Amino acid sequence: MKAVGIVVEYNPFHNGHFYHVTQSKKITNADVVVAVMSGPFLQRGEPALVSKWHRTKMALRSGVDLVVELPYVFSTANAPLFAEGAIYLLGALQCDAFSFGSEDGILEPFLNTADLIETHFEEYNGLIKKFVSTGISYPQSLFYAYEQLKQKNGRVYLDLSKPNNILGYHYIVAAKKFNLPIEPVTIQRIQANYHDSIRETSTIASATGIRKEIFQKGHLEAIQPYVPDASYQELAEWRRQYSRFVDWEAFWPLLRYAIMRYRPENLKAFADVSEGIEYALIKHAKHSQTFSEFMSSIKSKRYTWTRLQRMLTHIFTGITKEELHQFKTPTYIRLLGMTERGQAYLSERKKSLELPMISRVGQVKDPMLEIDIRASDIYTLGVEFFSDKKIDGDYKLPPIRF
Repeated sequence: MKAVGIVVEYNPFHNGHFYHVTQSKKITNADVVVAVMSGPFLQRGEPALVSKWHRTKMALRSGVDLVVELPYVFSTANAPLFAEGAIYLLGALQCDAFSFGSEDGILEPFLNTADLIETHFEEYNGLIKKFVSTGISYPQSLFYAYEQLKQKNGRVYLDLSKPNNILGYHYIVAAKKFNLPIEPVTIQRIQANYHDSIRETSTIASATGIRKEIFQKGHLEAIQPYVPDASYQELAEWRRQYSRFVDWEAFWPLLRYAIMRYRPENLKAFADVSEGIEYALIKHAKHSQTFSEFMSSIKSKRYTWTRLQRMLTHIFTGITKEELHQFKTPTYIRLLGMTERGQAYLSERKKSLELPMISRVGQVKDPMLEIDIRASDIYTLGVEFFSDKKIDGDYKLPPIRF
């Protein structure tokens, strides 16, 4: 059986994702679609709208055949590490191709850009350091360095100001780094960009726009045209059970406590906390009644919103620098769910998989997995805090089968 891999968060699964799944399968002539999906906390440093189990059901009911979890170590990392963890897992699952959405929609600029930066890597790093030294944020420094570098010749290069192009570039680099025999495929995003709000003239909207609509309107009816029925049903079921969806505002009392219970010298031990920001975190947590008020107080040129959210995620989950940075690649494949076709693929490949397949976490001892379980437990605690309803944790839930 031939498999195409995709890297996803599905926060939530929407019509654009459905288009990506169906096009990926069609273009690569794959028998199965394998999704590596972030768990309870996401790449931009925020908790998922609903649990990974609800998001797995959305995927399996909408064309995905196999869902495995991207470990917390990678799902909450910057773009290069996020991509490396995900692509490594797709390689370990022996996918023949990996497919990603992009603003460009053409593969050549991705390959050209990867070649350019690899060929001029020392010069590129020197330019980054120069821009950082002027006080520009690291992401902006990367962009300025790249813009200067790509004037080297007349080849077609990527627009790296676009979020999906950035991730796609890092997927290509990761596949090259691990020397994986896996073919890259890119599919152009249609009708809605990464941060676009909902437009009534389209049935495709960004996940950001859909979440914004849910939190602003307080009901699901407005987003129904933009998500498959399976997603709408799972979202409705979550709301029925837990009364509200998850964001940092929902977790703010717990996050605020997590910040304020530490002295500055203790707080700086957590991953991504650096350059004395621990003092600002404690100071503003004392006086901020909401998460948005807190973020407005600590946001600066040096610290992007995403970087701040990532460090807050690590404080919330209690993950230290030492814990997070001990890993280079995933050490297991954590199965979240599968269809009959996905199960057939695993049966065909299971003896030759390069990493152990985990379906029951209680039977395995692994330091990376222990971090995943802790993150899931903290997420569950947050949901139980605002809903007063018990949720089955990782130890009780087996992979979902459709």
